[in-house]
Amino acid sequence: MIKGLQEYLASNKCFKLILGANNENYEEITKLVALYSAAGCRFFDLNASEDALLAAQAGLEYSGKSDCYLCISVGTEGDKHLSKYQINNNCILCGACEGACLEGAIRKDNEKMHVDDKKCIGCARCTSVCPVSAFESYQKKSNWENLDKLFPLCECVEFHMDSNNRDEIFEKWEYLTKNFKGMLSINASRVGFSDVELVDILKKMMTYKNPEEIMIQADGLPMSGGADTYNSTLQAVSCADLIINSNVCPYVITSGGTNAKTAELARMLNVPINGVAVGSYARKIVKDYVRDDNFFNNDEKFSSALKIASELVGSV
Repeated sequence: MIKGLQEYLASNKCFKLILGANNENYEEITKLVALYSAAGCRFFDLNASEDALLAAQAGLEYSGKSDCYLCISVGTEGDKHLSKYQINNNCILCGACEGACLEGAIRKDNEKMHVDDKKCIGCARCTSVCPVSAFESYQKKSNWENLDKLFPLCECVEFHMDSNNRDEIFEKWEYLTKNFKGMLSINASRVGFSDVELVDILKKMMTYKNPEEIMIQADGLPMSGGADTYNSTLQAVSCADLIINSNVCPYVITSGGTNAKTAELARMLNVPINGVAVGSYARKIVKDYVRDDNFFNNDEKFSSALKIASELVGSV
């Protein structure tokens, strides 16, 4: 289990599709896993639930791919990746939020705007366009209580170390290192930490387990993807550069604002990443296809989406 993932990372061509730590749109997850696995992606990041893992497995059954790896994400208290949004009474029905949401989670119904809790991933694009502050965030919790039951269904567990509470970080990290026998991933962001603090915490985390069984996902600007520009992905490459130059971990991939230019920028800047994890941008470029009810029954539509997805996977 670990060896295959290590070899994939060591190829420096690892492509990881981020479906979202709080994305509960399971029908779409199945479609995206089917599409991107057919395009050559072998690594999929999901919310920590049996429903998400089963949805991903259904996608792999459709594509017929067996050499793929499923990862579930958990976090500390207040993990930004587990935020969602709801609409308050300030709403003036302008509809700006509906057009801004890449996940299709917001719609107008019966003269009210609604947020679909299952589709919302907490990216906050809605808040940036709302003229009247009609959105309020609330927090989902990581599934720590039943996490051990999911371990046999996945090859990797990713830990989002978003808390400034070091005791909480190391307590939960210790639990994972003692109880999960597969590959562990640390989602590491500079948000909330100085460079020195981030490296210091990561180096200490490496002492809990064989470093060869740990990978780091350098998170530039979490959930900021969407634009296919160098500027969008610059912080992800910069964060990876910091971690690689600190000799913290043998495997480092990028995330947070990643796109089709991430690997190219890393090569230009001589940052030797092992791969790229793409979320918002990867979902955005195929959304019009996968949200069609006839996606699996329309060969032409699937083929068109596959060409787009293959180009992205091939950019790594």
